Parts: sequence; C-alpha cells; structure tokens
Amino acid sequence: MRIPCPICGDRDRREFYYQGHAVMLDRPAPDTGETVWDDYLHNRENPAGDTRDLWYHDGGCGAWLVVTRNTITHEIKGVELARDAKGGAA
Repeated sequence: MRIPCPICGDRDRREFYYQGHAVMLDRPAPDTGETVWDDYLHNRENPAGDTRDLWYHDGGCGAWLVVTRNTITHEIKGVELARDAKGGAA
C-alpha cells in the first residue's frame, strides 16, 4: 500500500506508523464501573469499508496525517494533514 503524503509525495506504507481511528473518544467519568472502563480501553469498532485513520510519517517528514481508506480494498481515498482535518481528527 502506498500513502500520498501531502508534504513528501507518494510513499510506501512502511514509512508510516498507524495510530488508529481518527476520532475523539468519550472518556468515562473516573467513578464509572470497571465494565465501562474495560470497554473504553480495550474495545474498538473494526468496520469493513471506509475509515478515517491517523498515521504518523515516521520515516519521512514527521507529519500526522488523516488517511481515508477502504479497509477491504486498501484503496486510499484521501489524505490530509491532521491539523487541517475536520470531523474528529485526534
């Protein structure tokens, strides 16, 4: 898979570090029970299809990117700098 970095251009996926979904999570209150905290810490959605993921260009410019891609085909549908991303980039 190749990721088109907005700064460096088209690069191999191995130059990047995958961070996870580019969404803000609702942190539970400190006094919430163990079950809620366990779910918050360990369970994430794993959708098939289009996702917005946060990637760090570790082997290049050091930019944080939001990559919109299809998890089935690995087609990259869009890449933007995280600082410019709209809609819940971490």
